Amino acid sequence: MSVADACQLCVEAGGEILWQDELCRLVLVADADYPGFCRVVWKRHVADMTDLDAAGRRHLMSVVFAAESALRTAARPDKVNLASLGNVVPHLHWHVIPRWRDDRHFPNPVWGRAEREAKQRSAVDGAALRTAFIRALAEEQGGE
Repeated sequence: MSVADACQLCVEAGGEILWQDELCRLVLVADADYPGFCRVVWKRHVADMTDLDAAGRRHLMSVVFAAESALRTAARPDKVNLASLGNVVPHLHWHVIPRWRDDRHFPNPVWGRAEREAKQRSAVDGAALRTAFIRALAEEQGGE
């Protein structure tokens, strides 16, 4: 079995694709506890940020920052967490996670110990998130 065959993010998109270019994609993850949870996935197998050249780093982070901005607009969370863990899959990817003071894990990380029962939250409209993202990305990359 090849690395690509064994890699979940090569075989699957990782969620609903909201946007993509030749280098990376933004996907909306189905997570009822954290509606609007997104991932920005680098398309090639790259383990760490410093494996990218300077232009790749700038591009990836402009997409991450635009995703955060779009999520703040579309979901109105109290906070957005950004995390790049990538210990399991060989794809560099960033988690863009909406957080609310009364969410299941707050103030812990979403992968930590739950503090309370999950509160029902409305789903985030993917089309609205995509529109906010495209606007934010244009603003973010306007300086490049």
